[in-house]
Amino acid sequence: MGEGKVPMTPEGHEAIKREIQRLKSEERPRIILAIEEARGHGDLSENAEYDAAKDRQGFIEAKLRDLEDKLARAEVIDPTRHKGDRVVFGATVHLEDMASGDRVTYRIVGEDEADLAIGKISVTSPVARALIGSEEGDEVTVRVPSGLRKLGILKVEYV
Repeated sequence: MGEGKVPMTPEGHEAIKREIQRLKSEERPRIILAIEEARGHGDLSENAEYDAAKDRQGFIEAKLRDLEDKLARAEVIDPTRHKGDRVVFGATVHLEDMASGDRVTYRIVGEDEADLAIGKISVTSPVARALIGSEEGDEVTVRVPSGLRKLGILKVEYV
């Protein structure tokens, strides 16, 4: 599958383990029952329920392989072990948009953990890539879909 390490926080690592367990203990048995039930309806060549259940089974198995691969390649990085004001993976960064004065806080996390609605951005996002290596007090320029954006780093935390 993939290659190289997959950075993630301890929370992200646990979330992947929980999802693998859920897929194995809940989804797999549910799909097996659906396939058995669909087989009971007769001719499989014209059985839409059977086709849908087999498609779902393929999706679940592919997702399991992907998650297990990521777990095997996981590099769990505990942000609470970092100190200082330099932005690295796991940092919580308080920013100010230099044009609008708006303030925002982001935590830099692994790709599978990212959720902008709760302030978690992927380490591979343009904003995170611009922030990595910078320090409190620095200004960084980020290319976003609407153009260039200048952000001031107000504070860096590791919580």
